Amino acid sequence: MCHELILPLVAAWLSDLLLGDPRWLPHPVVGFGHMIARGERMLNRGSHRMAKGALMTILLDSIVFFSTFFLLRILHADALPHYVACVVSGILIFYCLAGTTLIREVREVFRAVDRSLDKGRRQVGRIVGRDTAQLSAQEVRTAALETLAENLSDGVVAPLFWLAVGGVPAMLTYKMINTQDSMIGYRNARYKDFGCWAARIDDVANYVPARLTAMLMVVLSGRWSLFSYVWKYGRCHASPNSGYPEAALSGILGCRFGGPHHYFGELVEKPYIGDRDRPLTSADMERSVRLSRSVEVVTIVTIISIYSLL
Repeated sequence: MCHELILPLVAAWLSDLLLGDPRWLPHPVVGFGHMIARGERMLNRGSHRMAKGALMTILLDSIVFFSTFFLLRILHADALPHYVACVVSGILIFYCLAGTTLIREVREVFRAVDRSLDKGRRQVGRIVGRDTAQLSAQEVRTAALETLAENLSDGVVAPLFWLAVGGVPAMLTYKMINTQDSMIGYRNARYKDFGCWAARIDDVANYVPARLTAMLMVVLSGRWSLFSYVWKYGRCHASPNSGYPEAALSGILGCRFGGPHHYFGELVEKPYIGDRDRPLTSADMERSVRLSRSVEVVTIVTIISIYSLL
């Protein structure tokens, strides 16, 4: 099976580099979102909300894993041409990679805020969960780079990590887990009970990938002394995982992330990551993009090398 994943992985990666996520192409994550939203509307009411949220979370994760597993099992049957399973695997892996789209969105934020603050706020609102209406230009740029660091783990390294661990079914299930967290994994009045299990499962799924992402960022920057910086500030984030890649990028750029943000109209106090509050520029963004691509390439090459040896 490992050898049979090399070609689909390479094809999916090259497709992501060329295409990103075309808006005209149906995406399974959109379907995941509809499933989560419908389940939340039906179950997030009355009593026992935590139990209902746990049931929905585990059920949806299980549906994605086992449906993908049995689909690929059927496609690998002797009665079907070998390339059918290869093509389907490649398409599913392609859907799980978000490196190119992430970079495009971050670049668009910097271009938009250079044109006008309102455009920058609207653009960054596409990729962050916080309220953006009152952000300054510096806060818009900061939010974009925080998202780049966090989603380098969530959208690139973590899916590939779970592909290496459990194949395409595990990779696609991770996308469902991450989508659930992004939709209902908040600690506000509406979701703190119902989304509790979604948030905790996402924490577990991202524990190793987040730290692996931070390690690769530091190693590829050539500044090994930043490991102590990442260890110090990575634990300052409310999330047990997101702080590590954000701390790595903060240390590499010599800037400060974090601080208080508004979510759904409520002010959420967050500690700062880093201690150097300096203006961020497009040069910082391009440097971050190059680092993101380098981490992606190293991760892909490492997985292919491991597959080749098995």
